[in-house]
Amino acid sequence: MKHPVAAPRVYGVSAKQKEPLHRFICDGLQASGAVVIYASPLDEAPLRLTFELPSGERAGIVVYAFFANSKLTRNRPGDEHRFQVKYGAKDGKLHELWQDPFNLYTTLFCGIDPERGIFVGADPVLHNPTRFFISLEYKEKHVADILRTGWSAWERERRNGDDPIEVLVGGRRENFLKYVQFERAAAGESQGHRHLLAEQHPAAEEVHGFGLRQTPEIPADRLHALAHEFAMSGDEVLDLVASARRLKMAVRGWVAEEHLARQLREVPGVTDCHRKDEEGGPDVSLRFERTPLSVECKNVLRVVQSDGLARVDFQRTRTSKSDPCSRFYTASDFDLLAACLNAIDRSWSYRFRSTREMAPHDVCPGKLSHRVKVDPSWFADAHAALQHAARLKT
Repeated sequence: MKHPVAAPRVYGVSAKQKEPLHRFICDGLQASGAVVIYASPLDEAPLRLTFELPSGERAGIVVYAFFANSKLTRNRPGDEHRFQVKYGAKDGKLHELWQDPFNLYTTLFCGIDPERGIFVGADPVLHNPTRFFISLEYKEKHVADILRTGWSAWERERRNGDDPIEVLVGGRRENFLKYVQFERAAAGESQGHRHLLAEQHPAAEEVHGFGLRQTPEIPADRLHALAHEFAMSGDEVLDLVASARRLKMAVRGWVAEEHLARQLREVPGVTDCHRKDEEGGPDVSLRFERTPLSVECKNVLRVVQSDGLARVDFQRTRTSKSDPCSRFYTASDFDLLAACLNAIDRSWSYRFRSTREMAPHDVCPGKLSHRVKVDPSWFADAHAALQHAARLKT
């Protein structure tokens, strides 16, 4: 039985005004050797576009694109650039940023500065849903980095301290296809790993395609049962994970949790250690010397503070429309927070903190602060962390 998939909501826009954005995107794709096959009408937004890569593979993008500029704005810094997110009237409503459930189309959410020949991309998953007539700012120094290197990534400075930390990426026009490739890989990733992927991304000299590479045959007796089930080689299964953005994102998260669970199982006194697969619940449950404990795994951000401390963006990316405080955690949601340092040092190492000792939120009663620094008071030793958490709980 076929299940219909909702198409992106279409907004009417001025074809004359949006033509420079359309031309920028098409020119950027063609600069990498792609051939544009179809583009939606200029008086419709978002732009829907399909193209063929030099490899012969076809791909598509849905682009929520807006003009970026550096016009001076009253009461705003003189070195500030921005793009304003708006289609239609300012209605105050939340608008969905369409995502293709089949991963055939990649969603982009970006500002384009045709005059300077650059683009700046925000995370379309983090901003979904979004309000229109909001402004996303960045600095002249970021523009300079983009123009000098062709590609850059940074943490956006937020006006509202309660907003989630987000990583913006930017590039020159000729790197637009690489930007598409990046968003395919980064969709849904934590901001720390989004930053890490962005920093690694320019190392790829050329975008050959989004599909699987050819792999040699592997003897049948060496194949994993899953590879047998899929009728693929082991390398092809790994290539499939690497090429499927949501699959790779899910695997990366599970890998962090699996390494955590493995380390906790080796701790003396730990029994019944299990990884959980419940939406919104803790990642690991266990017993430490008969005391039940739960552990949540969170990734640190890529950039450390000036004091050298790692940070955790300790909040949910989604929130209830009726309760903004639902984004924040409570001390009863789990007993221990495990901060995974992979985004900084590529290791699967962790620092631990009892939620009972974490700072309260400034505004939301009963919630924990989302501004979390991994300072020396955090436990590096899992045994000591579990022992301390069990003592606090009992």
